[in-house]
Amino acid sequence: MADASAEDSRLGRVLEQGSTALALAGGLVLTLLMLMSIASIGGRRLFSRPLPGDFEMVEIGTGLAIFLFLPACQLRGANVIVDFFTTGLSRRGQAWLDALGALLYTLVAALFAWRLVFGGIDYLRYGEKTMILGVPLWSSFVLIIPAAAWLALVTAYTTLRHLRAARR
Repeated sequence: MADASAEDSRLGRVLEQGSTALALAGGLVLTLLMLMSIASIGGRRLFSRPLPGDFEMVEIGTGLAIFLFLPACQLRGANVIVDFFTTGLSRRGQAWLDALGALLYTLVAALFAWRLVFGGIDYLRYGEKTMILGVPLWSSFVLIIPAAAWLALVTAYTTLRHLRAARR
């Protein structure tokens, strides 16, 4: 049993470090989007010349940032939960519900990762691009798919963590 908990703590550290790195990358993406928006608004206001395609980059970057933040959010238990109906439950009962929620989230995250692969392939096959900048839409999937897969891994880990808590 000690080996299993040592293995779990190693896996937990790896997931924590990877999720933190992804969240920091998400913060960098949002910072760059903010700077680009300031430059575009300033250019529009001062020179009547906004940055072309700024809204396209905001759309792509925001979607990417969301997927980059989700694993750290899940791992730290920072998702919004409504505990109005569960406050009267025992810790064990709450842990069972948390395990069920994490399991459902794992299924959704895995489904997203799986289907994003096919969506990216379709965009690549059809050569669809953004309207103004001509950025190939498949290129954003190259970063989003690994983040979605990491989320599925993290949610599976948190499911097991909640199950262990429920059994105690």
